[in-house]
Amino acid sequence: MTGKVAVVVGGAGGIGHAQALGLADAGADVIVASRKLEHLKPVADEIQARGRKSLAVAVEVTDEKSVAAMVNSVLKAFPHIDVLVNAHGLAIRHPADSFPIDEWQKVMDINTRGTFLTCQAVGRVMIKQRSGKIVNLSSVRGRYGLPTDYAAYCPSKGAVDTLTRTLACEWAKYNVLVNAIAPTVVETELTRPALADPEFANRMKARIPLGRWAMPEELVGATIFFASKASDFITGQILYIDGGVTTW
Repeated sequence: MTGKVAVVVGGAGGIGHAQALGLADAGADVIVASRKLEHLKPVADEIQARGRKSLAVAVEVTDEKSVAAMVNSVLKAFPHIDVLVNAHGLAIRHPADSFPIDEWQKVMDINTRGTFLTCQAVGRVMIKQRSGKIVNLSSVRGRYGLPTDYAAYCPSKGAVDTLTRTLACEWAKYNVLVNAIAPTVVETELTRPALADPEFANRMKARIPLGRWAMPEELVGATIFFASKASDFITGQILYIDGGVTTW
């Protein structure tokens, strides 16, 4: 990844933080973006401490103008964008029959609309360059449902899967490759409250043949694979990082 410039949207979160540091360790200069700039600056400092260039940029992924401003900020500081990693996401849990529609829409807006807007804005840059790698954050829940409370999250990730395949198909002629990583439960600050519920935790763990959660760092290798020359003939794929969940 030496000489490459990567943008990690959601770079302040548990998964995004690990993604940003992993790309930096692989040699890339890494821009981190998220809603709150104060949460991003320590991540940018960590990247710079590894000897790579970095930049922290505030962005609201559901707002088209904000996403465009993010891209402009990146291009003022760096000559190109080689990699986009969409590591942002939201999960709100309610039973389907009483799911507040505003909260349902919020999940769809952040997970699906936000992924499309960042892909679109950075994709325009990559199309002009005639090169680029995009890695979206999906989930095994884009393929499998859950018996309770995920009537927003699962459809949002299913849409990310289909968006990934569609962009891959449309942008292949520009040498812009689009893939997704799809983990099972990843232990982060956002998921710990749900995992503190013994019933929920036991039900989820029972579906994982390896018998444990994923840690954010365990998603990094797949992203580097998709972001590097190792995957130059791979596009439109959803790679499950799931401890075996999708085997049965």
